[in-house]
Amino acid sequence: MQDQPKYKDLRGSALFEDRRSARPLPEDTVARGTLHADTRFATGKENGQPVAVLPIPLSRALLARGRDRYRIFCTPCHGLTGDGVGIVVQRGFRRPNSFHIDRLRAAPIGYFFDVETRGFGLMQDYSAQIPPEDRWAIAAYVRALQLSQGAALSDVPAEERPALESPEAPARPKPLPLETDDWKGASGGKPVPPAGEGH
Repeated sequence: MQDQPKYKDLRGSALFEDRRSARPLPEDTVARGTLHADTRFATGKENGQPVAVLPIPLSRALLARGRDRYRIFCTPCHGLTGDGVGIVVQRGFRRPNSFHIDRLRAAPIGYFFDVETRGFGLMQDYSAQIPPEDRWAIAAYVRALQLSQGAALSDVPAEERPALESPEAPARPKPLPLETDDWKGASGGKPVPPAGEGH
């Protein structure tokens, strides 16, 4: 097997007139899984601008999938409600913008898809980890979070309001401290040596 006839990457070849073993792709070749016939769906943009309308049908199943994917990929930084105080932020990572600021409330839904696809600032892109269908589901769920956090009691149907006043609802836990040196409180400000080390 070691001596079998083959071309190694970017080695020359006497067989072809241009002396290259790596052949150029035929014109209009599309790699499997990369055909983007619907550019609005694949990029979140139309004529270079973020789309304002979800390019797939909105459904309860889509929002449920978006919530599921959001909890996996987004809550570490953005938090469960999109306020930007996720667990890594509480441990010292730079805080992202809240989804509830005016600029992001006014942003078209394609903007969120584009940020998920290409990243923004310190946020990495998630195009390799999250397929386009799930990125749209997350974008739809972010829009639902924005609506839920900006809703007034009058937006809730009268028959649903008693559920909001339920005394059985659990209290929201107190957020973790945003200081990164919270060890000082437990040790009186003095570093604690590892166990087993004496003075």
